[in-house]
Amino acid sequence: MAKQTRKSKKKPVKSRRSWWGLLFKLALVGTVLMGIFGIYLDSQVKERFEGQKWALPALVYSRPLELFPGQKLSHAQMLRELQLLNYRKVANPGRPGEYAVANNRIEIHRRAFNFSDGAEAARSILLTFEGQRLKRMQNPDNGRELGYARMDPVLLDRLNVEKREDRLLVRLDQVPPLLVTALLTVEDRDFYQHDGVSPLAILRALVVNIKAGRTVQGGSTLTQQLAKNFFLSQDRSLWRKIQEAYMALIIDFRYEKDEILEAYLNEVYLGQNGAQGVYGFGLASYFYFGLPLNELNPDQIALMVALVKGPSYYDPWRNTERAQKRRDLVLRLLANEGHIDRQTYERASSTPLQLIERGRMGYGRTPGFMGLLRQELKERFGADFLRQNGLKIFSSLDPIAQHSAEQAVIEQLKQLRANTRKSDLEAAMVVSNWRKGEVSAVVGGADPSFAGFNRALAARRPIGSLIKPPVYAEALANGYTLGSAIKDEPISLRSDSGQVWRPNNYDRRFRGQVMLVDALAKSLNVPTVNLGMAIGLDKVIEGLKRMGVEQPIPAYPSLMLGTLELTPLEVNQLYLTLANQGLYQQLTSIRAIQDDQGELLYQHNAKAVRVLEPEAGYLALYGMTRVVGGGTAAHLAARFPNRVMAGKTGTTNDLRDTWYAGLDNEELVSVWVGRDDNSVTGLTGSSGALRVYSRYLDGRGVDSLDLTAPAGIDQVNFALSDGMPADPRCEPTRLLPAKAAGLPAIRDCRPSMPTRPEAGEQIGDWLKDIFNFAR
Repeated sequence: MAKQTRKSKKKPVKSRRSWWGLLFKLALVGTVLMGIFGIYLDSQVKERFEGQKWALPALVYSRPLELFPGQKLSHAQMLRELQLLNYRKVANPGRPGEYAVANNRIEIHRRAFNFSDGAEAARSILLTFEGQRLKRMQNPDNGRELGYARMDPVLLDRLNVEKREDRLLVRLDQVPPLLVTALLTVEDRDFYQHDGVSPLAILRALVVNIKAGRTVQGGSTLTQQLAKNFFLSQDRSLWRKIQEAYMALIIDFRYEKDEILEAYLNEVYLGQNGAQGVYGFGLASYFYFGLPLNELNPDQIALMVALVKGPSYYDPWRNTERAQKRRDLVLRLLANEGHIDRQTYERASSTPLQLIERGRMGYGRTPGFMGLLRQELKERFGADFLRQNGLKIFSSLDPIAQHSAEQAVIEQLKQLRANTRKSDLEAAMVVSNWRKGEVSAVVGGADPSFAGFNRALAARRPIGSLIKPPVYAEALANGYTLGSAIKDEPISLRSDSGQVWRPNNYDRRFRGQVMLVDALAKSLNVPTVNLGMAIGLDKVIEGLKRMGVEQPIPAYPSLMLGTLELTPLEVNQLYLTLANQGLYQQLTSIRAIQDDQGELLYQHNAKAVRVLEPEAGYLALYGMTRVVGGGTAAHLAARFPNRVMAGKTGTTNDLRDTWYAGLDNEELVSVWVGRDDNSVTGLTGSSGALRVYSRYLDGRGVDSLDLTAPAGIDQVNFALSDGMPADPRCEPTRLLPAKAAGLPAIRDCRPSMPTRPEAGEQIGDWLKDIFNFAR
């Protein structure tokens, strides 16, 4: 019995040993598994942190506004540019992004910016305006005269590669110190001391939250939050918290604190812009305030930090009072810790939320131009080009021209719709800098903000009389002069199929013959057909192709009256060659492109090719000035007296399409007005498209065209009777520019000697003829 008792007492000892052994083995297995899991997590962390952390969108910028004395730039236009740049109006500009206005002066503290050709520091500029001109530029600190400066460009758009996330990458040295201080004070004050996980922070948050009676601080470190945002889901399970802590330890072990903080500043979720989340403080600054991060005031910084806790719960547009209370709490914590003084706290906490309109971050407002830019990027660089990370695209868009074009279309189309009682009238406009070959503005329809069908790029319509200047330019290159006599008599042309075409002038009149320059100025159809047939359809088509028409051109006589179908952009390209007096260059919307490191990937270099002799180019352009001076576009001469402009109106059959292409000394504008269903508008080029252009000039201003004749052009008197060079003392003539080489000799004065009257002729009749001639 005793032995059995002893045996029974030893069994529990053995059982305990086996349990301890099992637990040890399980712990060993668990440690190995956790080690393996840690290796897996480490590989994930390393891949994300040392690779491409984020898919960053391409940033598209406008042209930088160049400033110089004498420039066509009004006080109002400069203020418009500053508004687009989200500069702040103050009494005394002391920080970048601020300006002050006084009468005809504007003092600006321009931001620093890394332009495509190099970085420029912030600087102060004092501008003085007179009418529609920038009269004077000075350094406001010492009064020194300045000859040139440029503003930072406007951020136009962001071509996103991620559909659900959007961010604007910022480096730690670009973040205001107060924002970092506020973030660490509220979210993780021991950030630089702990190893990724802080038990002390969890206890401290618990105490603070109990005292406040609500959740004021969180227990997770910034590193844990970063791990969760980078790698994990948003569920609240214990297993996710374990992974979060484990990853935080790995991240903290592998990387420097500043690198972790910079990643957090760019990764944290701070709001929702439609279908896209707003991530990082860099983009959130534009989303809520329309300002770069380094220009935020203390109250704005506090609101940004307040939103970390819950962007939806504290949404400042929907829950203004709640957001303001949370902002003020952040300010109070900063004041209590001595990070801001009492005066700053009181001023900041009494300031209302200074939010921009929701969803208007200062870009996405030029869908017409962006359609062109996307198209050009695809054609030049391929469909996958935008997959590159963080591109900076410097475009040619001029925000002042774009605004003027949009206003012209909106306001004038409203009036045209009322006049014609056709509510479906549409319009499109393209503005280019014809000297540089750059597109400055694009309006794709009556609603410039509509991102759908872009008529400026995609609506091909018959161009009507816009075809005439290229036809006349070809004639001038083939022996004709501005004074050449062109027949204006009924004409019948039979096609191969036997159909007879009888063109007519708009006014249904025939003048017998007209000077070439008048046929162009008055947009006469019959002389144009006669002229085109005389030089040959093949030469007309060849000339059009040289000047920029890329599509197939049917060889029909009706081509001379504008059956060719082009878009407003293609019209602008065609007329660009005429504006440059025979030099062709491809229109572009892109100036330069940088990669995410600031290295230049592409730089546009304008290359012009001569496709028309300079004399013919000059004479054609001179003829277009007569269209404005006294022809079908005379409305402009009356509205803008003492200004030289060139242009051409265009109207198609049954008044379906109305066109105008016009230029001053800087800009070339092509305008179309019509209806999408190709029905009658009841308008001509003069009463339709020309009025839109005129309204554009009202806002934009006019630079009088400086038309300089090339060598070889002389002023020549042409006889009104037959268009040949003649002596004005002998017969009625007209003085016109002409290519001197190859001209016939001037017809001499040869007064006939009196002869004996023939039989039947009365002496009185002969004397009467003399007196009539003298009169």
